[in-house]
Amino acid sequence: MVKKKDLKITPNVWDKSVQIEESSYYWNGEPVIKKAPSYKGKAPVVVELFCGCGGTSMGFEMAGFHIALGVDIHRPSVETFQKNHPNAATILGNIKKVTIDSLLNALPVSKVDVLIAGVPCQGFSLNNRKRQESDSRNLLYKEFIRAIKALKPKCIVLENVSGMMSTGNFREQIEKDLSKASGMVVTSKLLNAADYGVPQRRQRLVFVGVKGNKPFDFKDIIATHGPAAKRPYVTIKEAIGDLPSLKSGQEALKYLLEPFSEYQKLMRKGISPDDLKNHKSPKHPIDTLERIKKTKPGDSMYPAFKQRIRLAWNIQSPTQVAGGIRPQFQFGHPKDVRGLTIRERCRIQSFPDSFEVTGGIVQGRVQTGNAVPPLLAKALAEAIKAKI
Repeated sequence: MVKKKDLKITPNVWDKSVQIEESSYYWNGEPVIKKAPSYKGKAPVVVELFCGCGGTSMGFEMAGFHIALGVDIHRPSVETFQKNHPNAATILGNIKKVTIDSLLNALPVSKVDVLIAGVPCQGFSLNNRKRQESDSRNLLYKEFIRAIKALKPKCIVLENVSGMMSTGNFREQIEKDLSKASGMVVTSKLLNAADYGVPQRRQRLVFVGVKGNKPFDFKDIIATHGPAAKRPYVTIKEAIGDLPSLKSGQEALKYLLEPFSEYQKLMRKGISPDDLKNHKSPKHPIDTLERIKKTKPGDSMYPAFKQRIRLAWNIQSPTQVAGGIRPQFQFGHPKDVRGLTIRERCRIQSFPDSFEVTGGIVQGRVQTGNAVPPLLAKALAEAIKAKI
């Protein structure tokens, strides 16, 4: 007879009272600093907190900024950031444990022009079925305030998901708190990545403050696609249609086709035909392959998860997500019977093919799903650069 005390009760993972599980890839030891050579150039300098794999930093770099420092708790993300920003310093660790002295010690510059924070968004995300106002991650923007007071940048940028707008009064409170801490007039706006050439319907709430007495004018961020630009949005085929076809578990190391869209040419700029990175298909069980095969492109693969679709060639991708600690594949390929490779996920986020994601497929999904699309960040950076 099984005794009651021997029964293992599995908690309801969707129950909001259940403590949120933390990734085993988070580094909660003492912060680890990797220094970089001193920077003496003339490009405006960026520091990014909660940098992830570096999507925002990549966009600012595209716009002519120098990335001086990235800070994050997620080990694979910091490794990817280091690989793609070799001239930047990094701090791996919980931001709450990063002292101001260690932050200043890690900086390879004497002044910071732009301070960025992509605060963790899971507490606000509409894709989070445990979304709640009291989620402790919602208050991490206060660590950004601590850095603002210490570094005194000319401009500050904080970004989060659109769900913040419908979670308590966080939007108004953050504008007020950032304005007080920085002495700037901080305002915010919802931006759609597709308007800036990203083949994805992805909205981010962006807070911006610039030194002076005037609020940042979001009209200065120039849309390149969509109704305002009178230019069609980038489709999935234009984004990934040149990448080699794969079966489940296969990998390709070379490009087999020439780029046939403007977007593909941009993504492959400067890349050798023999240097294809991160293009390995997930290996799926037979029942998963059957599910993808039976799903019409553009339709949901799972009735309960409407955003987990089989992509179609002629659409934009829904918002690409990280998928939590044990992420499943989110999208099926439009033609091949499989999920997406990390390279395809990078393309959907507008990371150039020179950008290499470390850490394997599962952690690659986490990194790409959490990232800000570089082309969106680039458009924002260009508007900021004219004002500092």
